[in-house]
Amino acid sequence: MALRSKIDSVISKTLVVIMSVMVINVLWQVFTRYVTGNPSSFTDELARYLMIWVGVLGAAYVSGKNLHVTIDILPTRYNIKTQNRFKTIVTILIILFVFFAFVVGGSRLVYISYVLGQQSPALQLPLAVVYIIIPISGFLIIYYKTSDLLIRKS
Repeated sequence: MALRSKIDSVISKTLVVIMSVMVINVLWQVFTRYVTGNPSSFTDELARYLMIWVGVLGAAYVSGKNLHVTIDILPTRYNIKTQNRFKTIVTILIILFVFFAFVVGGSRLVYISYVLGQQSPALQLPLAVVYIIIPISGFLIIYYKTSDLLIRKS
């Protein structure tokens, strides 16, 4: 649990930094557009990429805290043993989905973007850097869900 707490701490601090940068970025965009009359060229693109990072990394954080939206109508109708089986099956399905969608699919997206040398128009940032958060978040979600399974088993 100590490792999980450290990972939670790092992710939460990273999310705070990303959100802070995004707020400053959007404030700068508004300032340059309405006060100076000459809108900054990179702020829209940076805000978009920061939003991607907040969304995907935030999903991993919420998954680790087990705060994600759940539908519990069916499991609550059964006894505790059956409820635990439902939770185990759902957790395994989440691990499989995240592995194939985030880890495999995200890694392929990063690889293809890197090989093709795709760069963002305004920032000239390699898009592989933007997309790398997808497989990273996938590994984090798999770690969290695997540790949930191990905790439930013991």
